[in-house]
Amino acid sequence: MGKSATSGYKDKLNSLYKIIWSNQWEPSTKTQHASLVYENRWGTEKHSNIDISQVDITDIPDHDLLVGGFPCQDYSVATSLKNSKGLIGKKGVLWWSIHKILCEKINKPKYLFLENVDRLLISPSGQRGRDFAIILQSLNELGYAVEWRVINAADYGMPQRRRRIFILAYLKGTSIYDNLNIVTPYEWMMQVATLAEGFPLESIDNLGQKNFNLVGDIVSISENFNKNSLNGVFENTGIMIDGNVTTIKTKPFYDGKYTFLKDLIQNGEVTSDFYLDKNELDKWIYLKGPKKELRTNSHGFEYNYSEGGMIFPDPLDKPSRTIITGEGGKSPSRFKHVIYTTNGYREDFPQLELERLNMFPDNHTFLDGISDTKRAFLW
Repeated sequence: MGKSATSGYKDKLNSLYKIIWSNQWEPSTKTQHASLVYENRWGTEKHSNIDISQVDITDIPDHDLLVGGFPCQDYSVATSLKNSKGLIGKKGVLWWSIHKILCEKINKPKYLFLENVDRLLISPSGQRGRDFAIILQSLNELGYAVEWRVINAADYGMPQRRRRIFILAYLKGTSIYDNLNIVTPYEWMMQVATLAEGFPLESIDNLGQKNFNLVGDIVSISENFNKNSLNGVFENTGIMIDGNVTTIKTKPFYDGKYTFLKDLIQNGEVTSDFYLDKNELDKWIYLKGPKKELRTNSHGFEYNYSEGGMIFPDPLDKPSRTIITGEGGKSPSRFKHVIYTTNGYREDFPQLELERLNMFPDNHTFLDGISDTKRAFLW
């Protein structure tokens, strides 16, 4: 299969990694479209398509690296009524399935690579950063050191503005864990860290560096961490080792090539279905534009409503705004992307463009029985 149209890679890449087990389950749909795409590309061997919370941990082979993405949800915990040492996490929260694997595996994975939306650092609103602190202390109690970075893909030349937090964890006894104790936290975050090596940072002073200890077990943190504070305590870069947290606000450094929206859109291959109805153009302009108006709610209460304007159409000489799952459909929307080409205003990205915007090969999601709307949802 060919490489991504926007990655620049053409030759087969040799990897030192071997995938020994995988899991994909979408709870909101009967037909498992994402899993079908995965199986079509990489086969069904050692691939699981059942709810991860229902998987017997003994069915998961021992592994060196656990990779996972999980939604930003409510991670709060409580002590079990039957066992004061037992914990009850929120049902359906994928993090607790990852936590279960780490707890029950005799041979724990040496490394973790996790991904989430960046608001994890400030959630929930009443205890800014509590959810991330629960994750950090969970990993600390299991013997892991952790580093994290919030990375906007577009800052490093990629064609989409997409901010995500990436979390790497290292089990006690590994060489990376030991190396954390050799250099200062600032040196690690700015120069030595795995993330800093792959995604370089500007050199800045460390006057804004924050240092604090995670106090109490995860139940205590769930109940008390940063309670009633309006401000978060975690910056976009940080490390945690033995419960000691060091975090700092950093800036990306990149001097390579950038990919813009104009570099990947199709010219002449897009059907008329993708173009705006000229009779609805005013609706699009209204929804995208700034507003300051009097509105009435369902109970007859009048209130002042205001919001800022959005660029319309989306500029072609910049990376795309973040792709959302609701891109499909014909109705005018404030959040959908609209670009202007020689053939007029176009409201949707064809699937080929969505794949390119997400750095996947052309037709990666193409499969009989999967509609374009479902393919768009995968992103």
